[in-house]
Amino acid sequence: MNEPYVSVVMPVYNEEATVARVVGRVLAQPCVRELVIVDDGSRDRTGDLLAALAEKEPRLRLCRHVQNQGKGAAMRTGFAHASAPIVIVQDADLEYDPAEYPALITPILEGVADVVYGSRFIGSEAHRVLFFWHYVANRFLTTVSNMFTNLNLTDMETCFKAFRLDVLRRIELEEARFGFDPEVTAKVARLRVRIYEVAVSYRGRTYEEGKKITWRDGVSVLRCIFKYNLFRRASKPSR
Repeated sequence: MNEPYVSVVMPVYNEEATVARVVGRVLAQPCVRELVIVDDGSRDRTGDLLAALAEKEPRLRLCRHVQNQGKGAAMRTGFAHASAPIVIVQDADLEYDPAEYPALITPILEGVADVVYGSRFIGSEAHRVLFFWHYVANRFLTTVSNMFTNLNLTDMETCFKAFRLDVLRRIELEEARFGFDPEVTAKVARLRVRIYEVAVSYRGRTYEEGKKITWRDGVSVLRCIFKYNLFRRASKPSR
């Protein structure tokens, strides 16, 4: 592909300390056609910063939720506005590096994958050493998800996910908060699309630095694994 071919969807909530740097790094990637940002009801200066950036950068498409609705709700809004053939999910912090987009989307460009997960637990990329129990919880939730989906993912909860746009259009997402990850995993698995993993680096944040996920979100993720693998249809009816 000669023209930029990636839509990046970024949910944002109270990220005034990092959002401008992340926007700059995303838009510096030659493959990026557009950056769709969903300001999910931020109460700090995030909204003002994004408005100023959007005035200067035509590739930045800014959407706003009046009230905070959660990551899943922001992803639904962002996906609805994405238009490029490949869609990448990017968080608004500095935990995942946009410079790794080429590695993330290579299996799609080579025609062997429809969905790619960027795993923090394979390969030899750099990883910040942080919370042991977060690691244990992540591996547990990934394992439980794999038991139902019959996938062998190592990192279901990763932020870095890339999708072919036509695959996203076949999925109807419902979850508002961090249930997005187990829900979308269950639904792409049921579609029987080709799923790959690639190694990515990870610079995790502490709670003092702005990390938001808590043990309650972990419980919600477990609930969603059961909900979307046992009781719900994976996709919209065929037409």
